[in-house]
Amino acid sequence: MIRYLAGRALALMLTLVAASLVVFAIIDIAPGDPAAYMMGLNADPAAVAALRTELGLDGSLAQRYVDWAGGLLRGDLGVSYTYRVPVSELVAERAALSIPLAAIALVLSSSLALGAALLAVSKRGRPTETTVMALSQAGVATPNFWIALLLVLVFSTTLGWFSAGGFPGWDAGPVALFRSLALPALALALPQAAVLTRVMRSALLDTLNEDYMRTARAKGLSQWAALTRHALPNAMIPVLTILGLQFSFLLAGAVIIENVFYLPGLGRLVFQAIVQRDLIVVRSVVMLLVFAAVAIAFLVDLLYAAADPRLRRPA
Repeated sequence: MIRYLAGRALALMLTLVAASLVVFAIIDIAPGDPAAYMMGLNADPAAVAALRTELGLDGSLAQRYVDWAGGLLRGDLGVSYTYRVPVSELVAERAALSIPLAAIALVLSSSLALGAALLAVSKRGRPTETTVMALSQAGVATPNFWIALLLVLVFSTTLGWFSAGGFPGWDAGPVALFRSLALPALALALPQAAVLTRVMRSALLDTLNEDYMRTARAKGLSQWAALTRHALPNAMIPVLTILGLQFSFLLAGAVIIENVFYLPGLGRLVFQAIVQRDLIVVRSVVMLLVFAAVAIAFLVDLLYAAADPRLRRPA
């Protein structure tokens, strides 16, 4: 087990190093000078050069990468060019909305997918299964921003049940929070629920012909009881991968949804930073999202090892 954990941890660190190089290089070669953008079109070149020096943009590419990566290792994300405050403060403020929103969407997508997959398998070969799979296919093919716009049109503009945008704050009360977060969470969750439904259904179908399923039915268990007590736990291993990837995608995919609903989260922060050429914010937030994705993948590997002892044995 120690050897397995050490190998996975080494892979995590190498992935983070490679990702940091890619993120830094891609954002650095993007067109546009942050200093020139901040000073305006008619700014004095000497003033622009002085601002570049102040922001640390006049060093070599290697030196700037070392300074940035070293700051990340120390927990220092730098100072925003635009807001003139530490990036860590901006991230902490915006993550207080994005992380709960992603968690709500993950719980919602998992619940919808679990119910839909069990229903499809229990009604195998019937019109109910066909309907569930058709809806899941439509969900996979539909982008979440289109779902978000449709939800706003129906439930906000037409019916007036929910807020079309904005966030009142965590102290606004449960009703106001529900009205502001229900549609964004649903827009994030529905495409992911469609993907998870198809994966979970396939995993459940693979277990139906196993010996333990025939034994369970021979002992008198109903089809539903056999599915929930025996098939579902054994089908969860491939589903764990999708769940881990989905949480990472929900954090990163919130860039569009948060802008549709004008939510002050990490997604909107990244969008504003790109528009304002606040490269240090873009780099740091993207790297944090990469770290979240890699860390979640590492946790999924640990869950694999806990669920299947064969993975802990040396080859």
